[in-house]
Amino acid sequence: MITYYDDKSVRITSTEVRVDQHRHPLTQVHRIWQRRGARSWSALAGRGMVGVAFLAPVATAIIGLVTALTIDASPTVTIALIGGSILVGLVIIPIADLLLGLLDDSYDRGAHLLELWVEVRGTPVLLVSDRDALRVGRIHRALRRAVEAALASQASVPGRAMTARATPGRPALPRPAPGSADRRASGGGRRAAQ
Repeated sequence: MITYYDDKSVRITSTEVRVDQHRHPLTQVHRIWQRRGARSWSALAGRGMVGVAFLAPVATAIIGLVTALTIDASPTVTIALIGGSILVGLVIIPIADLLLGLLDDSYDRGAHLLELWVEVRGTPVLLVSDRDALRVGRIHRALRRAVEAALASQASVPGRAMTARATPGRPALPRPAPGSADRRASGGGRRAAQ
């Protein structure tokens, strides 16, 4: 048995898909598709706050520099304002990596609720509903690989009919001609003999 994906709630193997306590044999999965749900305004607000935290020291430093150069003050006060502005601007350096990491993570998680659906025995079934775009994408790809491998192994068994399965964005896989699976496995007849 091959495991294509495994985490705390989803396990995809070469025979079945298990989500929490629900199990679905791969032979009964006919379509796989994703839906994008509602937008999370809190995720967008979080991104905005990270942007503000990133730009605030830089904007303060620029305002300080402009102020130091435009006011008519003694050279000591002007140098002190310029030095203070540069120090405030440099505050961003130690926290820039942290803030950029938070911003990157917010884009990985996404601002939309993503849903992964499958059709099992003619009934649409919601497998996963999550804001983590990377996780949903990994599960989607693993499930496609598992279904395609199950379909290929079903086609290679003599006397077993291969059903056509279509998914949005992908055409149905064609039925192999009688004996064609054997020729592909052997390398095409004459080439295998050489």
